[in-house]
Amino acid sequence: MLSSEIINVWPHNLMSEFIRINNCVSLFPYVSIDTEFPGTVYHQINIPKHSMESLSPAEFYAVMKRNVDALKLIQLGLTLSSSDGRSHYSWEFNFRDFDSDRDLQNPESVSFLKRQGIDFLKNKQQGIESWVFALLFRRYIAWQGKELKWATFHGPYDLGFLIKILTGMELPESLDGFMMLVRGFLGDEVYDLKKVVRDFGLGGGLEGVARSLNLERVTGRRHKAGSDSLMIMRVFFELKGKCSEEEMNRILQRFKYRLYGLS
Repeated sequence: MLSSEIINVWPHNLMSEFIRINNCVSLFPYVSIDTEFPGTVYHQINIPKHSMESLSPAEFYAVMKRNVDALKLIQLGLTLSSSDGRSHYSWEFNFRDFDSDRDLQNPESVSFLKRQGIDFLKNKQQGIESWVFALLFRRYIAWQGKELKWATFHGPYDLGFLIKILTGMELPESLDGFMMLVRGFLGDEVYDLKKVVRDFGLGGGLEGVARSLNLERVTGRRHKAGSDSLMIMRVFFELKGKCSEEEMNRILQRFKYRLYGLS
Protein backbone atom coordinates (compact mmCIF):
# COMPACT_ATOMS: atom_id res chain seq x y z
CA MET A 1 0.00 0.00 0.00
CA LEU A 2 1.41 3.37 -0.99
CA SER A 3 0.37 6.02 1.52
CA SER A 4 0.30 9.52 0.04
CA GLU A 5 -0.24 11.07 3.47
CA ILE A 6 2.57 13.07 4.98
CA ILE A 7 2.24 13.33 8.74
CA ASN A 8 2.99 16.85 9.95
CA VAL A 9 4.78 16.70 13.26
CA TRP A 10 4.55 19.41 15.91
CA PRO A 11 5.24 19.27 19.66
CA HIS A 12 1.79 17.84 20.46
CA ASN A 13 2.33 14.67 18.38
CA LEU A 14 6.12 14.42 18.42
CA MET A 15 6.36 11.63 21.00
CA SER A 16 3.52 9.56 19.53
CA GLU A 17 5.01 9.76 16.03
CA PHE A 18 8.47 8.72 17.22
CA ILE A 19 6.88 5.73 18.96
CA ARG A 20 5.11 4.93 15.68
CA ILE A 21 8.42 5.20 13.80
CA ASN A 22 10.10 2.95 16.37
CA ASN A 23 7.37 0.35 15.84
CA CYS A 24 7.77 0.58 12.04
CA VAL A 25 11.49 0.39 11.43
CA SER A 26 11.84 -3.38 11.75
CA LEU A 27 9.39 -3.78 8.84
CA PHE A 28 10.42 -0.62 6.97
CA PRO A 29 14.24 -0.75 6.80
CA TYR A 30 14.69 1.85 4.03
CA VAL A 31 14.82 5.48 5.17
CA SER A 32 15.06 8.66 3.11
CA ILE A 33 15.79 12.07 4.55
CA ASP A 34 15.49 15.65 3.34
CA THR A 35 15.83 19.00 5.07
CA GLU A 36 14.84 22.60 4.46
CA PHE A 37 17.05 25.41 5.74
CA PRO A 38 17.43 29.12 4.92
CA GLY A 39 19.72 28.73 1.90
CA THR A 40 23.47 29.14 1.94
CA VAL A 41 25.29 32.36 2.76
CA TYR A 42 28.97 31.41 2.52
CA HIS A 43 30.78 30.29 -0.62
CA GLN A 44 34.32 29.56 -1.64
CA ILE A 45 36.05 32.74 -2.76
CA ASN A 46 36.20 33.07 -6.56
CA ILE A 47 34.04 29.94 -7.03
CA PRO A 48 30.47 30.56 -8.23
CA LYS A 49 27.76 28.71 -6.29
CA HIS A 50 26.90 26.55 -9.31
CA SER A 51 30.55 25.45 -9.61
CA MET A 52 30.85 23.95 -6.12
CA GLU A 53 31.48 20.49 -7.58
CA SER A 54 34.88 21.74 -8.75
CA LEU A 55 36.02 21.92 -5.13
CA SER A 56 37.96 19.14 -3.47
CA PRO A 57 36.04 17.16 -0.80
CA ALA A 58 37.92 19.00 1.95
CA GLU A 59 37.14 22.39 0.41
CA PHE A 60 33.48 21.47 -0.13
CA TYR A 61 33.20 20.31 3.48
CA ALA A 62 34.78 23.52 4.79
CA VAL A 63 32.15 25.62 2.97
CA MET A 64 29.34 23.29 4.05
CA LYS A 65 30.50 23.35 7.67
CA ARG A 66 30.60 27.14 7.72
CA ASN A 67 27.02 27.32 6.42
CA VAL A 68 25.59 24.57 8.62
CA ASP A 69 27.28 25.98 11.74
CA ALA A 70 25.84 29.44 11.06
CA LEU A 71 22.29 28.54 9.96
CA LYS A 72 19.26 26.95 11.59
CA LEU A 73 17.10 24.05 10.48
CA ILE A 74 13.50 24.70 9.35
CA GLN A 75 12.10 21.27 8.42
CA LEU A 76 13.20 17.65 8.29
CA GLY A 77 11.40 15.05 6.20
CA LEU A 78 11.61 11.32 6.84
CA THR A 79 10.15 8.46 4.79
CA LEU A 80 10.24 4.80 5.81
CA SER A 81 9.71 2.09 3.19
CA SER A 82 9.28 -1.66 3.16
CA SER A 83 11.96 -3.72 1.41
CA ASP A 84 9.83 -4.09 -1.73
CA GLY A 85 8.99 -0.38 -1.91
CA ARG A 86 5.25 -1.05 -1.93
CA SER A 87 4.50 0.41 1.49
CA HIS A 88 5.84 3.61 2.94
CA TYR A 89 5.07 6.32 5.48
CA SER A 90 6.30 9.90 5.56
CA TRP A 91 6.75 12.53 8.26
CA GLU A 92 7.52 16.25 8.15
CA PHE A 93 9.07 17.65 11.34
CA ASN A 94 8.62 21.41 11.78
CA PHE A 95 11.22 23.23 13.89
CA ARG A 96 11.02 26.49 15.79
CA ASP A 97 14.74 27.27 15.83
CA PHE A 98 14.76 29.64 12.84
CA ASP A 99 13.46 33.20 13.22
CA SER A 100 12.98 34.66 9.74
CA ASP A 101 13.03 38.21 11.18
CA ARG A 102 16.37 37.90 12.94
CA ASP A 103 18.46 34.91 11.94
CA LEU A 104 21.10 34.65 9.24
CA GLN A 105 19.60 33.61 5.91
CA ASN A 106 19.70 33.82 2.15
CA PRO A 107 16.69 36.10 1.50
CA GLU A 108 15.98 34.58 -1.92
CA SER A 109 15.86 31.09 -0.43
CA VAL A 110 13.56 32.14 2.40
CA SER A 111 11.22 33.92 -0.03
CA PHE A 112 11.11 30.78 -2.18
CA LEU A 113 10.29 28.57 0.83
CA LYS A 114 7.48 30.96 1.78
CA ARG A 115 6.03 30.59 -1.72
CA GLN A 116 6.24 26.81 -1.32
CA GLY A 117 4.02 27.04 1.74
CA ILE A 118 6.30 27.12 4.77
CA ASP A 119 4.72 29.28 7.48
CA PHE A 120 7.70 30.72 9.31
CA LEU A 121 5.61 32.41 11.99
CA LYS A 122 3.79 29.18 12.80
CA ASN A 123 7.09 27.31 12.96
CA LYS A 124 8.53 29.93 15.30
CA GLN A 125 5.50 29.95 17.60
CA GLN A 126 4.46 26.29 17.48
CA GLY A 127 7.43 24.31 16.14
CA ILE A 128 9.56 21.58 17.69
CA GLU A 129 12.68 22.34 19.71
CA SER A 130 15.51 20.67 17.79
CA TRP A 131 17.14 19.37 20.99
CA VAL A 132 13.93 17.50 21.86
CA PHE A 133 13.83 15.98 18.37
CA ALA A 134 17.49 14.96 18.79
CA LEU A 135 16.79 13.25 22.10
CA LEU A 136 13.96 11.20 20.61
CA PHE A 137 15.86 10.44 17.39
CA ARG A 138 18.76 9.03 19.39
CA ARG A 139 16.37 7.03 21.57
CA TYR A 140 14.11 5.59 18.87
CA ILE A 141 16.06 5.58 15.59
CA ALA A 142 19.82 5.99 15.94
CA TRP A 143 20.30 2.81 17.97
CA GLN A 144 18.76 0.87 15.07
CA GLY A 145 20.79 2.73 12.45
CA LYS A 146 23.04 -0.20 11.57
CA GLU A 147 19.98 -2.16 10.41
CA LEU A 148 18.69 0.63 8.16
CA LYS A 149 19.52 1.80 4.64
CA TRP A 150 19.52 5.59 4.28
CA ALA A 151 18.89 7.50 1.03
CA THR A 152 19.48 11.19 0.37
CA PHE A 153 19.59 13.32 -2.75
CA HIS A 154 22.42 15.86 -2.79
CA GLY A 155 22.74 14.83 0.82
CA PRO A 156 25.72 16.54 2.52
CA TYR A 157 23.71 19.49 3.87
CA ASP A 158 20.84 17.22 4.97
CA LEU A 159 23.27 15.03 6.88
CA GLY A 160 25.15 18.07 8.13
CA PHE A 161 22.07 19.62 9.74
CA LEU A 162 21.02 16.26 11.15
CA ILE A 163 24.43 15.74 12.78
CA LYS A 164 24.42 19.31 14.07
CA ILE A 165 21.13 18.89 15.92
CA LEU A 166 21.93 15.34 17.11
CA THR A 167 25.18 16.46 18.74
CA GLY A 168 24.03 19.96 19.71
CA MET A 169 27.40 21.20 18.48
CA GLU A 170 29.07 22.70 15.46
CA LEU A 171 30.26 20.19 12.88
CA PRO A 172 33.72 18.63 13.34
CA GLU A 173 36.68 20.48 11.91
CA SER A 174 37.59 17.62 9.58
CA LEU A 175 35.63 15.73 6.93
CA ASP A 176 36.83 12.45 8.46
CA GLY A 177 35.42 13.49 11.82
CA PHE A 178 32.08 14.33 10.23
CA MET A 179 31.88 11.01 8.39
CA MET A 180 32.65 9.15 11.63
CA LEU A 181 29.67 10.82 13.28
CA VAL A 182 27.36 10.01 10.36
CA ARG A 183 28.41 6.35 10.53
CA GLY A 184 27.99 6.36 14.28
CA PHE A 185 24.39 7.58 14.09
CA LEU A 186 23.20 6.03 10.81
CA GLY A 187 25.31 2.93 10.29
CA ASP A 188 27.12 1.67 7.21
CA GLU A 189 24.54 2.08 4.45
CA VAL A 190 24.11 5.72 3.46
CA TYR A 191 23.60 6.63 -0.18
CA ASP A 192 23.39 9.88 -2.12
CA LEU A 193 21.13 9.27 -5.11
CA LYS A 194 22.56 12.29 -6.90
CA LYS A 195 25.66 10.13 -7.38
CA VAL A 196 23.80 6.85 -7.97
CA VAL A 197 21.58 8.14 -10.79
CA ARG A 198 24.62 8.73 -12.98
CA ASP A 199 24.94 4.95 -13.37
CA PHE A 200 21.48 5.05 -14.94
CA GLY A 201 22.33 7.85 -17.39
CA LEU A 202 20.47 10.47 -15.36
CA GLY A 203 21.49 13.77 -13.81
CA GLY A 204 20.26 17.09 -12.49
CA GLY A 205 18.12 17.86 -9.48
CA LEU A 206 15.56 15.69 -7.74
CA GLU A 207 12.63 17.10 -9.70
CA GLY A 208 14.37 16.59 -13.03
CA VAL A 209 15.38 13.02 -12.21
CA ALA A 210 11.82 12.24 -11.12
CA ARG A 211 10.46 13.60 -14.42
CA SER A 212 12.95 11.47 -16.36
CA LEU A 213 11.61 8.44 -14.48
CA ASN A 214 7.98 9.50 -15.14
CA LEU A 215 7.33 9.97 -11.43
CA GLU A 216 4.75 12.56 -10.47
CA ARG A 217 4.61 14.12 -7.03
CA VAL A 218 1.64 12.46 -5.33
CA THR A 219 1.37 14.84 -2.42
CA GLY A 220 2.90 18.04 -1.12
CA ARG A 221 5.15 20.47 -2.97
CA ARG A 222 8.80 20.44 -3.94
CA HIS A 223 11.12 21.91 -1.36
CA LYS A 224 8.83 20.78 1.45
CA ALA A 225 10.90 18.28 3.42
CA GLY A 226 8.27 15.58 3.81
CA SER A 227 7.27 15.58 0.15
CA ASP A 228 10.89 15.60 -1.02
CA SER A 229 11.81 12.71 1.28
CA LEU A 230 8.94 10.73 -0.25
CA MET A 231 10.10 11.56 -3.77
CA ILE A 232 13.66 10.48 -2.90
CA MET A 233 12.31 7.13 -1.77
CA ARG A 234 10.22 6.70 -4.93
CA VAL A 235 13.26 7.51 -7.10
CA PHE A 236 15.30 4.94 -5.19
CA PHE A 237 12.83 2.13 -5.80
CA GLU A 238 12.24 3.16 -9.40
CA LEU A 239 15.98 2.77 -9.99
CA LYS A 240 15.97 -0.50 -8.07
CA GLY A 241 13.27 -1.82 -10.41
CA LYS A 242 15.36 -1.11 -13.50
CA CYS A 243 17.94 -3.81 -12.81
CA SER A 244 18.30 -7.16 -11.11
CA GLU A 245 18.69 -7.31 -7.36
CA GLU A 246 22.25 -8.56 -7.79
CA GLU A 247 23.16 -5.67 -10.09
CA MET A 248 21.54 -3.09 -7.79
CA ASN A 249 23.43 -4.50 -4.83
CA ARG A 250 26.69 -4.09 -6.78
CA ILE A 251 25.81 -0.49 -7.60
CA LEU A 252 24.91 0.32 -4.00
CA GLN A 253 28.04 -1.34 -2.71
CA ARG A 254 30.06 0.98 -4.94
CA PHE A 255 28.18 4.08 -3.79
CA LYS A 256 28.17 3.58 -0.02
CA TYR A 257 29.05 6.93 1.53
CA ARG A 258 29.83 8.42 -1.89
CA LEU A 259 28.24 11.74 -1.00
CA TYR A 260 27.98 14.49 -3.61
CA GLY A 261 30.84 16.94 -3.13
CA LEU A 262 32.40 14.97 -0.27
CA SER A 263 33.89 12.07 -2.23
